[in-house]
Amino acid sequence: LIYPRRGSNCSLSLKLTPPFSLLSGKDYSQLTDNAKYRFIEYHKWKFLAEWYTTLAGNLVLSTRAQFGYLGYYNPEIGPSPFEGFDVGGDGMSGYNIYGYEMIALRGYENSSLTPIVNGLKSGNVYDKLTLELRYPITLNPSATVFGLVFLEAGNAYYSIEDFNPFQAKRSAGVGLRAFLPMFGLLG
Repeated sequence: LIYPRRGSNCSLSLKLTPPFSLLSGKDYSQLTDNAKYRFIEYHKWKFLAEWYTTLAGNLVLSTRAQFGYLGYYNPEIGPSPFEGFDVGGDGMSGYNIYGYEMIALRGYENSSLTPIVNGLKSGNVYDKLTLELRYPITLNPSATVFGLVFLEAGNAYYSIEDFNPFQAKRSAGVGLRAFLPMFGLLG
């Protein structure tokens, strides 16, 4: 749905690989990076909750919360350098070579909130909260257009030990979104 007026959507997902390092029996503290990362291993958890509430007529409050965590099996290997969360910006900066998932956070440059550790992007934990007040200009299926006011907060962290929901980067603003079947959703 392009302009939901009520309802909710909650999801919890898990993406994982087999724990190769635990099954092999090797001492990973003595191996080179090529040997350590021959088989990539991780477990990636994501939680998403969305609520849409009609306040009056077509005025809708959209509330969203997201959380992501990239874990590892073997502390001698640590987090995978080939997966993670890339936080900040519009979320539409193109593609990436590795399995980094782009998490948009309006008001910031692309990737600006993702920590850099040892020269690599290392967003292994993120949180994001969004409040949007939406009002439609037209709900025609061939051209749906609505204005919005938003508050957003979130951040990315290297590890779960670094996670602090009170260190969220905040933004606020106004916008206009248009869905045109020929172009998709524009904002």
